Amino acid sequence: MIVRQALFEGIIHPGREQAFRDYVEEKLLPLWQAFPGVREVRVLHAVDRDEGAPVFAMILSTIYDDRAALARALESPVRYESRELTKGLLEMFEGHIHHHVFELAARSRD
Repeated sequence: MIVRQALFEGIIHPGREQAFRDYVEEKLLPLWQAFPGVREVRVLHAVDRDEGAPVFAMILSTIYDDRAALARALESPVRYESRELTKGLLEMFEGHIHHHVFELAARSRD
């Protein structure tokens, strides 16, 4: 399994926190869930962090069967639609977004 994460490093503009969450929930999450081949979509909103740790307002985590499935999702029209709508989210956010791709380790069963 392949996990792609979008890390929103930075802060939500003060007083816009709920609008930010609502925008994600109402406009973006349905599109992210419509990516072809996506197995799971999780949106993580920051609550707390260690002292001195970098600030991440949100992390978007998506899971795919393999890198080929991820590539198809990234080339899909719905991905480009979501990128366009993300511009509205960025009006409430100060920072930058970076993406990381991970291989999900197999779980051991005892």
